[in-house]
Amino acid sequence: MAQPPAWQDPVLLAPETAPVPEYGTGSLADLLPTLAAGQGVPGFEATIAELTPADRNCVFLIDGLGWEQIKAHPDEAPFLHSLLPTSRGGTGRPLTSGFPSTTATSLASVGTGLAPGEHGLPGYTVRNPETGALMNQLRWKPWTAPKVWQPYPTVFALADAAGVRTAQVSAPDFEQTPLTKVALSGGSFLGRLSGEERMDVAAERLAAGDRSLVYTYYSEVDGQGHRFGTDSDAWRGQLMYVDGLARRLAEQLPPRSALYITADHGMIDIPFDEQSRIDFDEDWELGAGVALLGGEGRARHVYAVPGAEADVLTVWREVLGEQFWVASRDEAIAAGWFGPRIDERVYGRIGDVVAAAHDDVVITASVNEPHESRMVGMHGSLTPVEQLVPLLEVRS
Repeated sequence: MAQPPAWQDPVLLAPETAPVPEYGTGSLADLLPTLAAGQGVPGFEATIAELTPADRNCVFLIDGLGWEQIKAHPDEAPFLHSLLPTSRGGTGRPLTSGFPSTTATSLASVGTGLAPGEHGLPGYTVRNPETGALMNQLRWKPWTAPKVWQPYPTVFALADAAGVRTAQVSAPDFEQTPLTKVALSGGSFLGRLSGEERMDVAAERLAAGDRSLVYTYYSEVDGQGHRFGTDSDAWRGQLMYVDGLARRLAEQLPPRSALYITADHGMIDIPFDEQSRIDFDEDWELGAGVALLGGEGRARHVYAVPGAEADVLTVWREVLGEQFWVASRDEAIAAGWFGPRIDERVYGRIGDVVAAAHDDVVITASVNEPHESRMVGMHGSLTPVEQLVPLLEVRS
């Protein structure tokens, strides 16, 4: 019998093989529209079919605490772990965050009820077609008119206008940020410093209306994960703390309430070695023909010099295609990465090439992104550890 050759052509990851978020049936963008529909707010449909309506709904979003992290830490998060069977209406299944699985994109999806291709925050940093410069959509730099960048009303605003008592309870610093204004505004904003205060005020606001919709948020699980990784004592300490916060809120639910505990994305720790961290700023091959590098380490938007789009796609696919799903803009859109519809104003924000990590690897930029390049925990791509988020439920 003839022996196969010792070498094999590389197996490149086709864009259409990437797992697509469950837009329209089970993504973060479907959560608030489903809750609002159950409260009788006009114009919304209950697209997460497994959920049962409640008069009073509270969403507690824990930044960076994905489904896989809760499953893996029953000792540090006994309360949250005990609720895993309740997820997604008692099916024991997660939601998907959307692409990219990053905070600015996910919070916009939650608050507007729209997929990234419509709300227009399709990454950590993306090119502004009007200026040609990168726009950081988490920090909102450089300044861009918020309502021009994201013109759709939030679910909170529409619910408030329909008579639902609506509130956001979060850190005081977030009240005036552009991201809050375009993604999470509507009704009352109540700034509270400590996590315990947020849980108590969220329960109070939930009881304040016959129909109420309350959102509260905690960020430091994500913060410690970025700094030290999800295998660190610092991260585990935050997980233990937020587990207590969730229990505190659940124990205070007023009658006819549903509490939903979710997240904006999961997280993966990336080793500090050359195989796991590819430095774009030191790689002449990846940099050839590239005008701007956007996105983040595990979900890159690549903007080519005019006329070089095809060459950049070819090189990125040849160099990275065994570890990343590498797609042209139109291929990523056709595959459904950013949702079923792409607004015209959003099309040019998406990279000429989009690269989403399949393996435990990132594309750093040590010169232009020194802070991000030093992070231990990363996220952004389409893998289950990043994409899958809980929808844990407690009812009163």
